[in-house]
Amino acid sequence: MKNNFFTTIKADFLLLITAFIWGAGFVAQRAAMNYLPPFYFNAVRFLLGSLSLVPFILFKLKKNRLGLYIKKDSKNFFIACITLGLILFCAASLQQIGIVYTTAGKAGFITSLYVILVPIISYLFLRQRLDFGIIIGVIFSFLGLYLLSINSINKEFYINKGDLLIFLCAIMFALHVIFIGYFVSKFDCIVLSSVQFFITGLLSLIFAICLEEISWQAIYQGLIPVLYAGFVSVGVAYTLQLVAQQHTSPSHASIILSLESAFAVLTGYFLLDERLSSRAIWGCVLLFLGMMSAQLWPCFFRRNK
Repeated sequence: MKNNFFTTIKADFLLLITAFIWGAGFVAQRAAMNYLPPFYFNAVRFLLGSLSLVPFILFKLKKNRLGLYIKKDSKNFFIACITLGLILFCAASLQQIGIVYTTAGKAGFITSLYVILVPIISYLFLRQRLDFGIIIGVIFSFLGLYLLSINSINKEFYINKGDLLIFLCAIMFALHVIFIGYFVSKFDCIVLSSVQFFITGLLSLIFAICLEEISWQAIYQGLIPVLYAGFVSVGVAYTLQLVAQQHTSPSHASIILSLESAFAVLTGYFLLDERLSSRAIWGCVLLFLGMMSAQLWPCFFRRNK
C-alpha cells in the first residue's frame, strides 16, 4: 500500500515537471521568434525532438521489445505516421505563427482548450458520450476565451489574429490526440512519436526553404530556445510523461498536465515580462475552471454510478 502511494506521488511529480517544461516551452517558442522564422524554428525543433528519441528506440531494439510489428504491418504503420505528422505539422505551424502576434501566457491557455475540444469532436463525429461536466467546461471555456481574446474598440468587437490562430491550433491538437488514441494501441508509441516528429520537421523544413530565409547563424543566435524546445520540451518532457503514465490513469494525468497553461502565464511573466489585464486574468481563470470541470466531472461522478 505504501509503495503504491509513493509510486503515485512520484508519477504526479514527474507529470508536474512535464507540465512545467511544456508551459515554459511557450516562452522558448516566443523568444525563438527573435532569431528564427516560424517554419524554420519548427523544422529544427521537431527534427531535434525526433533525434532525441532515437536512443530509446535503439535500447528497445537491443532488448527485443519492439518485435516485428512494423514489418508485418508496415503499410498501416506509415499511414499512421504520415497522418499524425501532417496533423502535428498543421497544429505546430498555426501555433508558432500565432505566437508571434500574442503572448506566451495567452497562447498556453488557448492551446489548452484541446482538453475541452477532444470530447466535443469525439461526440460530434464518433458519437462518444458527452458528460455534463464537458458542457459546463465548454460554457466556462468560451466565456474565458471571450474575455481573454475578444477586444472592443469603438464598440466594434474583434479577435486578435494571434489568438485566432492559436485557437485553430487547439482544434488541430485535439484531432491529434484523437488520432493518437486510435494508433497508439497498434504501434509502439516511442517509434510512432519519433517518426511523426521527423515528418513534421521535414514538412516544416520544406516550407521554410520555400517561404523563409534560413541560415546556420540564426540557429546559433537562438540556440538556447531551440535546444530547449527540441530536446527538453519534446524529448525529455515526452519521456517523463511516458514513465509517469505507466503508474496513473489518463484522466488523472491530464488534470496535472493541464497546469501547463498556468505555468505558461507564470514563466511568461517572469522571463518575458508579459503582463495580462484584469479582464484577461479573469479569462484565464474561467478557462482553467472549464478545463478542470471537463477533467474532474467523470472522476467524481461516473465512478459513483
